[in-house]
Order: sequence, then structure tokens, then C-alpha cells
Amino acid sequence: MLEPISTTIGLYCLVGYTSLNAYTGCGSAVSAEAQIVTKAASALVRAAEESLSLFGGKSASISQLRKLTYECAMPDWDGYGANPIDLTSLQNAENFIRALPEGIRTPECAPEPDGSISLDWIQNRHRLFSLSVGPSNRLAYAWLDGTDKGHGVARFDGFSIPPRVLAEIQSILRQGNAPLRLA
Repeated sequence: MLEPISTTIGLYCLVGYTSLNAYTGCGSAVSAEAQIVTKAASALVRAAEESLSLFGGKSASISQLRKLTYECAMPDWDGYGANPIDLTSLQNAENFIRALPEGIRTPECAPEPDGSISLDWIQNRHRLFSLSVGPSNRLAYAWLDGTDKGHGVARFDGFSIPPRVLAEIQSILRQGNAPLRLA
């Protein structure tokens, strides 16, 4: 008889994944052996992220980002002089999605003419949050919540979402006092 995976094992898997993911992004391998280990760790992380059962909705979002980057890889992809999506912007957007806490719905993704990527949480035309992810650690964002609106800039370290940005996303995803919708 099949038994569910214990939460302890799940926690160890999450900690292991997080550690591997952080290791693959450092890019400090010097020796041939270290580069081989980094490539193997990257392949393992990519395989985990491509599994919907292991990585959930984040897998679909990261796949969508990669497809978008492929579709917008040429200059003037929109016919109006748009820059191709910057590969560092792609990496930053992927890292942002990886950093989303469980229970937060993944965003819709769209290309921007400057080579950045827009991550959008849209409840309806009066409740939305839009985040622009570019090649730097700077995140520009704007929100509309009924008659309340605003914008700001935050720094993203590649691992944890800035508290103000997370609070605004959570605010948009809430329906009154209803709990957040799961991813």
C-alpha cells in the first residue's frame, strides 16, 4: 500500500532544493571538477523545476517565461523596435517565481519592449499588481486596488521577495477577508 511522503522528508527535499538552487546561481566554479558539479546541480534543479508534481504551478510559470524569452529573442519582435528579452531578466524573473511563498498564485508573464519581463497578478480590471523584472536587482512595481493605486521600486536579492512587494501582491489576491487562493 502506498504511503504519503512525510512532511519531514518533504522539508528535507525543500531545503536540499533551495541549497542546490543557491549553489547553481553563484557561478564561482573555477576548477574543471567544480564546473562539472555546478552543471550537474543545475541539471538536477532544472529537472525538479520541470516536474509539475514536484514544483507545482511554479513549473508552469517558469516554462512560460522560457517560452516567452524564446519567442521574443530577436530584436524588433513586436514590429515597433522592441529589444529581445534579456537573459539576465529571465534569470531574475525565474528567481522571483522560485521565491514566491507557497499559497501565492503564480503571475501571468508578458514581455516588455525594453527587454524586461512583466509579472502580473490580475484579479479584475480594478484589482491588479504589475512587477517589471529587468537585468538589475531593481524591481519596479505598480498596483491598482479599487480607487487606491500606487507604485514603487524595491531591490531583489534573488532569494527573498521584498516585504512591501509581497504585501502588495497578497493584498491584491485577497477578496475582502477571504483566504488567499492557492497556486
